[in-house]
Amino acid sequence: MTNNKTIILTDSSCDMDIDYIKENNIHVFPLTYDIDGKNYEDDLGQTLSYKEFYDKLRQGHTSTTSQVNTYAFESVFKKYAKEGYSMIYLGLSSALSQTVNNAIMIRKEMLEEDPSIDITVIDTKSASIGLGALVYYASEMLKLGKTKVEIVDWINENMLKVQHLFTVDSLEHLKRGGRVSATAATVGMILDIKPLLIVNNEGKLDVPKKIRGRKKSIKTMLDIFKDKVANPEEQTIFINHGDCIEDAEYLRDMLLDGFKVKDVKINYVGPTMGSHTGPGMLCLIFMGEDRSIS
Repeated sequence: MTNNKTIILTDSSCDMDIDYIKENNIHVFPLTYDIDGKNYEDDLGQTLSYKEFYDKLRQGHTSTTSQVNTYAFESVFKKYAKEGYSMIYLGLSSALSQTVNNAIMIRKEMLEEDPSIDITVIDTKSASIGLGALVYYASEMLKLGKTKVEIVDWINENMLKVQHLFTVDSLEHLKRGGRVSATAATVGMILDIKPLLIVNNEGKLDVPKKIRGRKKSIKTMLDIFKDKVANPEEQTIFINHGDCIEDAEYLRDMLLDGFKVKDVKINYVGPTMGSHTGPGMLCLIFMGEDRSIS
């Protein structure tokens, strides 16, 4: 039985499949991005397709992103409160965006006006489909009739078990965003270095490994999966990509050759994250015991 008076909310950095979002009545706050002076909402590929977005990046256009503002949170929170909903907002890591802090601020102001409003805001310390995985599990629990308290408790207990493994095809976009220095980017590109990135316990991007070659970087992701995954046969695994579907399918096929899992879902890395990682981004998301990578 579905508890239809609890609603899951998130933001567009979740990089989830739009059909799943619509089918499960999940509210997504769009971050915005700007390409050559034109502003777009990140609406999960509906206005500007993912393919068109990455083609623009390949053509040399740059994209900058903006957080969800307080007005957007206030208007939506008030709408659902008026309709009698309990709300769970799962937000992009506060170490990567001010978005979740804006939600926390509006929640505080609304509760001062009306303490009966039921809004929980969670800084998930997660990004991209790592955040999406938590939204997926929360939504599935809601469909099973779990209470809001049960869902929130599960998220708080398990969010730091979400493993984020990312690799990028080029260091150029990480250099632009200040994630790697210009010197490191130049040397890395000469040596064909493909950094392995993770999201650590603080919700920050970290680079525990630097690997030479694309295929080896993908194999390294699978090796870490083997070492870190918990109960794979019970898990839905998420693979997202920056318009490199062949690499995503290659990773999926290798994973399914070696492991029995419940399901594998493939989708794009959207503009919110893709603006900072560029075409060729590949990520593997699963549940493990902790986020440490040796």
